[in-house]
Amino acid sequence: MTLFDALVDDAGLFPPTALPMARALARHRADLAAGSPVLTHRFLCAASRIGELREHLDHPIRLGLVLDTPELPPLDDLDVELVEVPGRVVDLGDLKARLFVEVAPARLPFAPPPGAGLKVRCGGTVATAFPSAQDLGAFISHCVERDIPFKATAGLHNAVRHFDPALGVDRHGFLNLVLAVCAAVDGRDPVTVLGSTDVGELVRLAREVSGEVATRARRLLVSYGSCSTSTPIEDLRALGLIENAATVEENV
Repeated sequence: MTLFDALVDDAGLFPPTALPMARALARHRADLAAGSPVLTHRFLCAASRIGELREHLDHPIRLGLVLDTPELPPLDDLDVELVEVPGRVVDLGDLKARLFVEVAPARLPFAPPPGAGLKVRCGGTVATAFPSAQDLGAFISHCVERDIPFKATAGLHNAVRHFDPALGVDRHGFLNLVLAVCAAVDGRDPVTVLGSTDVGELVRLAREVSGEVATRARRLLVSYGSCSTSTPIEDLRALGLIENAATVEENV
């Protein structure tokens, strides 16, 4: 696996894009046909919308379930690869899926059940939803030191950290996140990388990551959910970090 392979889960149903189910599935189908290696080709869906998903589903999908209901819905007919749960541990029973428990950095240390991972929220619709570089760095260090796999969600709209004037907050970059995990794996402080807006320096760091560090970093950073599946590819291509390839229009 390279640094950016299977990095992005399809969160098209979620804000701010929040595509209608039919359009989200159509875009997902088009992404599958395009076959970008940057995408996991895993479709994230809230548990409360599984019935709606079934009504519109016209092709097999690999599913990531975001549990927003008290209990798991019936899932026997679906290929569920992972279940993301906010703030609590859930018994998955016979479901053969990976569990990821969302925790805020302030709740660390937190030990998930054996075989489970953690999930961190990197932003949202209000400024207070964005953790500081220090808090996100503490989360990364916690996972790296304890060999806990994790997922990320929300706020990672572009590759490089930048200021969002609408919210009045610095948005974390997904390239910063990946390189921060690499830094922690390599025994360095991830906070410096998380706070960097130096595009040239970040590109240089990405090109210098060794295969060994990249492999462990990506084993720990499983993926992150993005409501856009084209922007991450376009950003990495513009930075010269992946080969040119076709991307799917967001208005499918």
